Amino acid sequence: MLYGKHDHETEEYLTPIFGNPAEQHDLPKYRLAQHALAPREADRLVRDELLDEGNSRLNLATFCQTYMEPEAVELMKDTLAKNAIDKSEYPRTAEIENRCVNIIANLWHAPENEKFTGTSTIGSSEACMLGGMAMKFAWRKRATKAGLDLNAQRPNLVISAGYQVCWEKFCVYWDIDMHVVPMDEHHMSLDVDHVLDYVDDYTIGIIGILGITYTGQYDNLEKLDTVVTKYNQHHSKLPVYIHVDAASGGFYTPFVEPQLAWDFRLKNVISINASGHKYGLVYPGVGWVIWRDQRFLPKELVFKVSYLGGELPTMAINFSHSAAQLIGQYYNFVRFGMDGYKEIQTKTHNVAHYLATALKQLGEFTLINDGHQLPLICYQLTPRDDREWTLYDLSDRLLMSGWQVPSYPLPANLDKQVIQRIVVRADFGMNMAHDFMDDLTTAVNDLNHAHIVYHADESPKKYGFTH
Repeated sequence: MLYGKHDHETEEYLTPIFGNPAEQHDLPKYRLAQHALAPREADRLVRDELLDEGNSRLNLATFCQTYMEPEAVELMKDTLAKNAIDKSEYPRTAEIENRCVNIIANLWHAPENEKFTGTSTIGSSEACMLGGMAMKFAWRKRATKAGLDLNAQRPNLVISAGYQVCWEKFCVYWDIDMHVVPMDEHHMSLDVDHVLDYVDDYTIGIIGILGITYTGQYDNLEKLDTVVTKYNQHHSKLPVYIHVDAASGGFYTPFVEPQLAWDFRLKNVISINASGHKYGLVYPGVGWVIWRDQRFLPKELVFKVSYLGGELPTMAINFSHSAAQLIGQYYNFVRFGMDGYKEIQTKTHNVAHYLATALKQLGEFTLINDGHQLPLICYQLTPRDDREWTLYDLSDRLLMSGWQVPSYPLPANLDKQVIQRIVVRADFGMNMAHDFMDDLTTAVNDLNHAHIVYHADESPKKYGFTH
């Protein structure tokens, strides 16, 4: 092949990305710029804005999933444009949601002789709102039938002080009083022995938590069910029921502690919510709520949407949203099955056990929760007179190595007690756990030997490295 001279370029050279006009001045950030940018320029600018954010894989504060398999990511990318509410346009997506609801209801032991119902949500917060609304509307019907004066006082919800903030939002948004059962050093979860002290005829329901955000501990739901059963025997006209907030434990406990009775095996548990984007192993944006029987979901909360020329019942606060996370959840169910989820969650449990053991051996910490249920480790500093650093200092030190580990006070009555928390997720393997303990040990050692040098002599001195 012989080649000759070309008199013109067939393609124009692209301007180097860091030589283009968009990189030569500060673009407006709080109003639209006048002119459009090329896609790669906009992509680079946005990516640069995010450079100094933390690495999500090293974020030990969050329960939310930070890794999914590449095949799942591609599948979700391909379905981002699908609107999950459009049942007639995307009938297979609607069927996938139906399958997920059935899979989850089966996982949570929905009784064969009852007609369960449920839906996907944006996350557990929306699921809690739906579960709470159903309890309020159902209570109002019972109260009206029993002749209770609905205007005498506001309805209330009973929950432990370890509640997640979405329940506070629910009570504010829907005009509900929150009857909070205090936590103390002997009751780091719901105090079941005194829970009825907070129940009255205006109680719409009791919230049991399967994995308190602060400590990872479970409410004793089997004992709570027994207490509620006895209460209802004497209050047949105005019985009280249990909603389980299983945001964290709903997709974890069935595989690690299958014998633990917390779900629809308990007869007074009428609804359960969980986050698919926590131990359901999906990226943020999907939750679930299931009712054990349709009679616990008031009909006025259910709306009809068009579906293949007919109508399909739906219940949601959020309406239009992408089907990607929902399809990602179904991918996980198909991909992992019972055995796969059990392998992943068991590994997560073992990593939590390793971390708890390693933290104990350091001798600096007193464990509050050792990950024996939810894989969450929380601890406080063991008192020592000569220690000059706090858990907040340790958080700052760990951040120098990229690890995000939160330090915070416990709820009311325990709010003078500062703890630190490590959430072990599926993508936090044993190798990473050992790396983290190496960095934590180094951080503790550095803090124990840290000192401030006061220079009385202000004359210039060498400071830093000498080469």
